[in-house]
Amino acid sequence: MTGCFHCGEPVPADSHYALEIKGIVRPMCCPGCQAVAETIMECGLASYYDHRTAPGTKGDLVPEELAALTHYDLAEVQQEFVTDSGNVREIQLTVEGLTCAACAWLIERHLITLPGLRYINVNTTTHRARIKWDPDKLSLSDILKGFAKVGYRAYPFQTHQQEALYAKEVRRYMFRMALAGLGSMQVMMCAVALYMDFFISVEEEFMVYFKWISLLLSTPIMIYSAQPFYVNAWRSLKQGHLSMDVSVSLALIGAFVASMWATVFNTGEVYYDSITMFVFFLLLGRFLELRARRKASESSSNLARLVPIMATRIDEEGEHEVAAKTLQIGDRVRVLAGATLPADGIIVRGEASLNESMLTGEQLPLLKGHGDQVYAGTINTDAPLEIRVSHRIEESRIAQIMRLQDHALDDKPAIAQMADVLSRHFILVLLIIAALVWTFWHFHQPEQAFWITLAVLVATCPCALSLATPTALTSATAHLTRSGILLRRGHVLDVLTKANRVVMDKTGTLTTGEIRLCHTQVLGDLDSDTCLAIARALEAQSEHPIARAFRLPADGIALLPHASDITPVIGHGVTGIVDGMRYRIGSAGWLGLSDDLVIPRGLAIYLADERQVLARFELEDTLRPDAKALIAAFKAAGLQTTILTGDSSAQADEIARELGVDELIKGVTPDGKLAYLKGREADGEISIMVGDGINDAPVLAGAHASFAMAGGTDLAKNSADAILLADDLNRLLDARALALRTRKIIIENFAWSIGYNLLVLPLAASGWLPPYLAAAGMSLSSLIVVTNSMRLNR
Repeated sequence: MTGCFHCGEPVPADSHYALEIKGIVRPMCCPGCQAVAETIMECGLASYYDHRTAPGTKGDLVPEELAALTHYDLAEVQQEFVTDSGNVREIQLTVEGLTCAACAWLIERHLITLPGLRYINVNTTTHRARIKWDPDKLSLSDILKGFAKVGYRAYPFQTHQQEALYAKEVRRYMFRMALAGLGSMQVMMCAVALYMDFFISVEEEFMVYFKWISLLLSTPIMIYSAQPFYVNAWRSLKQGHLSMDVSVSLALIGAFVASMWATVFNTGEVYYDSITMFVFFLLLGRFLELRARRKASESSSNLARLVPIMATRIDEEGEHEVAAKTLQIGDRVRVLAGATLPADGIIVRGEASLNESMLTGEQLPLLKGHGDQVYAGTINTDAPLEIRVSHRIEESRIAQIMRLQDHALDDKPAIAQMADVLSRHFILVLLIIAALVWTFWHFHQPEQAFWITLAVLVATCPCALSLATPTALTSATAHLTRSGILLRRGHVLDVLTKANRVVMDKTGTLTTGEIRLCHTQVLGDLDSDTCLAIARALEAQSEHPIARAFRLPADGIALLPHASDITPVIGHGVTGIVDGMRYRIGSAGWLGLSDDLVIPRGLAIYLADERQVLARFELEDTLRPDAKALIAAFKAAGLQTTILTGDSSAQADEIARELGVDELIKGVTPDGKLAYLKGREADGEISIMVGDGINDAPVLAGAHASFAMAGGTDLAKNSADAILLADDLNRLLDARALALRTRKIIIENFAWSIGYNLLVLPLAASGWLPPYLAAAGMSLSSLIVVTNSMRLNR
């Protein structure tokens, strides 16, 4: 009897179970083995049978790699990365193998057919997919198998795995590029000798020798370096979809086979130099795109950067250090002064000022006491607290903001990519024309049919068309980087030419974010210098943002009067003894001042002794020196301006009046900021957002285009489309001017690419353009596009 191909057990003589694997019908002993083998093949894991060291188990086991996917269905595993909202679950996956928008389209088109899949969005920039599904109808392992079925590997997003994946891809591209680059240089040396035959007579033996050397040098490049194009083309064809890699692969394989035929039979022309250089430049473009995607997705969703890894949990046995992510609702946690809160919770003991700038964008700490809600990621500035956990870390406020950011990224308005659309349609038309050309010449001059068809494929390969946009964007990006703007997503330049509103955060964006003392008003018997010296002595040991406004350099501290018995009153101010007299410095409410002493606008604190109020210190968050000129320039360019801030104080009104902005929206939450922007979008406006805080992350991600300040938070910078490296707002004007130039260059590139193809196609199809001139024309066309784009570097 024959052995079962899957499990190795004997196949009964009357068995009719079998399966075709890699073109060969393999016998199976039972329906169980047949079903398992079908699953293996459907999941793209046929290589299991090539590399296994022992037969599979009869009918009930699958390869380790496939079986491991079922582990993701366990509830204890899913709690690490799955959000459960009743009858819908949501997950963010890392996807290996994405190269272009066509890959995302292919995956979405295939997976949306799975029963129970509610939503899928594949982001080619970050190599991630966000998925929602009904757990009653679909399992997570089935979703992962769906990715495998179309040739991609997916697994739950984790930052360290994402970074490892990018490092692996970079190494792979470097090896492929190195081989193609070195090989193409050697082939070009042989090509020089072959081209010399046009000018001087070269013996036939030498011509044949150089052709064979070129073949040997080109073969590894075709087999290894060009492999990504073949793989992507095969994926597309399997799903009935055409991508640029289809025509690229056809041109490469056709030119190589034709050159190999000419070499073996010593007839016709060879094109090894064009092939190898073509592969090298295509790989270089893919490599640069890969690096850009890596920068765009670095650690944008890493909770470990926002909350502490460890927490101090209190139970009947005392205090214990535990991982913050293991905290459960009801756990009690101690948070020392200066520490970051590990979870959302309610204060059950203690009182302290908390810096909630991670959530609100405002630097001034807020006083929190018993029964108040506090949030993970906020900083306890001055006193120990004991809190009771109210939400697990996956459901915390900061996690909600990050999910909101991810959703905004998914909902980002789609700006048409003309190159992708045109090249996709052009490829289909080109293949049809090539088939018609071959058919015509096959019946008229059969010996010329292949060469003329090859000339059509090579001459009209949409390389210049595909390079029209990315080369211009790459050159513009390099220019912006030198100008102090780090561009993270290419669509920014397009949006800058169409935007009609600029929306800006206040604190840290239009202002420096550093509180400073702007005026001292004497209200008592002491002069202003004495009052200021006393205030500085009282605030010298404090780290409060207001205290820093009074700070002197280290060499000036010795000049201050001696202060003792300094006692901070949390949320109100400081008391202490200076030169034998007790003073208090703090808010008007704490000091019990009358209304006539309190200024109606702005921020102020007061100094008093035991008898009277001595001085009022007026403070301000300093405007950036270029803010006013920037607003004026935006207005001159016809752009509407809005300040969108979480600050609800009167200082926001003062700044809006001083700058002359068209609109002020103050006291808004992160959700409110995003809702405002979506409202403007519904009205048909295209907005540019500028911000710097974590509270700005959702709106930065949801804007048509967004800029983050270099001094802003990591989350803001990861959510934005561009970063102002020098915190110079005037760079926005430079970016807009460059965007207008870039649009002009792209239009010129498209005009040349389409015009060239319309001109060269009839020449190639009529047989007037030999393949070697077609290859030269294709290279020249691409070179013109690249050279034109490089003008943006000036």
